[in-house]
Amino acid sequence: MTCQMVYHNGNCLNTKRAYARTCKLCIESCPHQAISDYRQLDTKQCTECGVCMAVCPSDGFVDQTMDKLHNYLFDAEEIVLCCPQAMPVGFEIPCLGILDRDLWMTLMLLAKEKTAKIITGVCADCEDRKACASSVQTFKQVHADWPEHPVVQIQVRPDQGGTVEPEFREGAEPKSVRLQDSRAGWRQKSREKIEEWLPSMAADETYPIPKSRQWLIEAFGASSLDKIPFPALAIDDSCTNCGVCAAICPQGALQKREERNSDQQSSDPTKEEKITSLRLIFEPQKCVQCQRCVETCRSQSLTFNNKPLSQRLLTGKILIHEGGPKYCSQCGKRIFDNGELCLACATSDPEKRGFFTL
Repeated sequence: MTCQMVYHNGNCLNTKRAYARTCKLCIESCPHQAISDYRQLDTKQCTECGVCMAVCPSDGFVDQTMDKLHNYLFDAEEIVLCCPQAMPVGFEIPCLGILDRDLWMTLMLLAKEKTAKIITGVCADCEDRKACASSVQTFKQVHADWPEHPVVQIQVRPDQGGTVEPEFREGAEPKSVRLQDSRAGWRQKSREKIEEWLPSMAADETYPIPKSRQWLIEAFGASSLDKIPFPALAIDDSCTNCGVCAAICPQGALQKREERNSDQQSSDPTKEEKITSLRLIFEPQKCVQCQRCVETCRSQSLTFNNKPLSQRLLTGKILIHEGGPKYCSQCGKRIFDNGELCLACATSDPEKRGFFTL
């Protein structure tokens, strides 16, 4: 059977914007070590547990059956999801491991309007138990952030059906059998090779908002709930208005808008044009909480906090900061810390070094 898990290079955060610390969540989280350092998938090792898709913040790895799952979730009168180890009822998903935070919340929002049920086998006996455990941990976190969420039923009902043994026929001549086996072997090898290539040959899709986030927004719009908890970015007063967070964001979830003083036009090209105002605009629906802005912020003024957001705020643009950049009091060049002098001016006069802070 062809592996359904494919890698979309255009969606990977490492492709969207270069960063000093390369994201390796898919590689580090794969319980079967089926993903190489170059994001190549070993189809013989992969069990399609979906954990690479769940931990990837931007749909770098995606199961090809996700569009069918979307249609089922929103069209079915009753949602019943089952894993391969459970009784074959409802819609079969590769594993509970494919459910990330957004997909869990989508199920909860849909459970407000109709029954939502998940049927699993005995996960402790499954080779994908690590992927399942990761998804359960995500569910616990969502439950802690949203204790009053609509109920999603989870039942353990393992498949007790028997297996059908293959039939073998006798009577063929030994020489003919060897010839047929040889040809079948080559065909089988060719088929396996094509299946090994297929995930890499699949068309590379690129889209700014991950599919599970799109589903969350769609379910939220159809739900009667007013607000849901969402990890939103917040900025405190220690911000130096450097704008690096917006420049480093691979999703374009942060945008900076600058206003310059048009009256200070100078014929001197060496003089820096001053920025009078800088605004940071946050788009929650695009943010995948990759934490790059938080890690890059020199003043440590950025944090993610769960906020109750309405559907309008989740899909809109929020002004989270407005301020003005600082300029050196001696030379007039822009500075990116809480001091009064730039590095050159602070180090040129030993008596004024105290004005420069790291």
